[in-house]
Amino acid sequence: MQFAGLHIDIVFVFFIYGLAFFSMGIALALETSRAPMLAERRALVPLAVFGLLHGIHEWIEIILLQGVWLGVPFPPELSWLRVAWLAISFVPLLAFGILMVYPEQRHGVVYFSIGIGLFLLYIFLLIYYARLDPQPFIGRADALARYLLAVPGGILAGLGLRARARQVQAENRPQLARYFQWAALGFGLYGLTQIFVPPADIFIAPILNSETFLQFAGFPVQVVRAAMAILVTINLLRAIQFVEREREGQLLAAQQARLEALEQIQRDLIDREALRRELLRHTVIAQEEERGRIARELHDETAQFLTALSLNLATLRNSVPRSREVNELLDRLQSLSRQIAQGVYRLVHDLRPAQLDDLGLVPALQYLADEEGKRSGLQVSLQVDGSRQRLDPLVETVFFRVAQEALTNVARHAQCDHATVELHFASDQVILRVRDEGLGLRLGEKAPLPKGWGLAGMHERAESVGGKLELSSPPQGGTVVEVTVPMFEFEPAAMEESTHGYHPFNVG
Repeated sequence: MQFAGLHIDIVFVFFIYGLAFFSMGIALALETSRAPMLAERRALVPLAVFGLLHGIHEWIEIILLQGVWLGVPFPPELSWLRVAWLAISFVPLLAFGILMVYPEQRHGVVYFSIGIGLFLLYIFLLIYYARLDPQPFIGRADALARYLLAVPGGILAGLGLRARARQVQAENRPQLARYFQWAALGFGLYGLTQIFVPPADIFIAPILNSETFLQFAGFPVQVVRAAMAILVTINLLRAIQFVEREREGQLLAAQQARLEALEQIQRDLIDREALRRELLRHTVIAQEEERGRIARELHDETAQFLTALSLNLATLRNSVPRSREVNELLDRLQSLSRQIAQGVYRLVHDLRPAQLDDLGLVPALQYLADEEGKRSGLQVSLQVDGSRQRLDPLVETVFFRVAQEALTNVARHAQCDHATVELHFASDQVILRVRDEGLGLRLGEKAPLPKGWGLAGMHERAESVGGKLELSSPPQGGTVVEVTVPMFEFEPAAMEESTHGYHPFNVG
């Protein structure tokens, strides 16, 4: 029973031994596809290959041992396959150790020659011993693989991880350094245990072998190797978890930085939009100031000149001898004077209607509707809903100018004789609509609008007071120009007092 129990125990040891390295290989293989924060990818790949190959080797060993214990040995070819698999599995471990000990050698030609030399020496000695005595070939091949490949591979892997631990310690990552130090210790001891080879007549194998270790320690050397495999795997898995947390922290930091950058861009866009709107506001104010100045000059100077001209013509009529030709000439001159005065009168009101400053938006729109009917024959009706109130002077100016431009467009392009101006006062916004029943617009097509519509100017005026202009063409025909301005506290319009207070004049 003890012998059977020993069999069960050693099978369990081999199983755990193989599972530890196989799990390490899978974890490192997955890590090689990530950002190389644990170690360089070119070094992790051979270590992952070693873990996978050596883990499978230990499970193959279980199958062969079961055949020996049951008295039904497997074919010799399977034993040769196991030894070849063992030797091949130690090659990537040796490569990992060389890459970790000499990381500055990007190509590693010089240092890889060490591993290549050891492997060629292993092949040469196999051929030599096979010719010398082919009978104990399997035992010698196993011992040579451990002496020439496993021992230097494990020690170099330990030294390489030790160097990596010092490097991450210098990077102020002490916890990760501890994981590498323990893994380095595990690989170093694992490499040293490989000197206890199966009994063979080669080198020191007759003295130091797995059987003498069992007699001295009371347990198989595979127990120590399995323990070292578990130590290495646990600490490398912890190192992978540590760098994963670092990677998540970097990702969160990058996302936070990106979010802050987007927020800064959003703030810049808001500031730029506010600056553009303020610029439009000042532009509209400057335009109205200039309109007011021109209207004042026309009212104060040109109108006075026309009045003086009319009076002088009347005086001249009374002073010169009466004749039919002279009277006709004076009549034509006085008629021209009145026409010029009426033109100046309309121009002054177009530039800056006194009703807008003195009476407010609604009377100014009514005046605009009446004047448009007189000027172009367009019948304009005004509809006002809600509680009438005075608005900011700049807002009233914007509504008036948009209505003025829209009615001009109706008279020129719509080919209809009726339009409606609607003004709706709500609690949170004021809406102006100008409707007509004309041809409408082809808004769904790429054809440009007729020249002279002045949509850009209407848009800019609406935006200067925080409003929005929309142009639509209903299915039943016609065009609707709508301006919506929210009812918030406007800053006092920066209009000079000189733009207000002038009145229409009459020239006889």
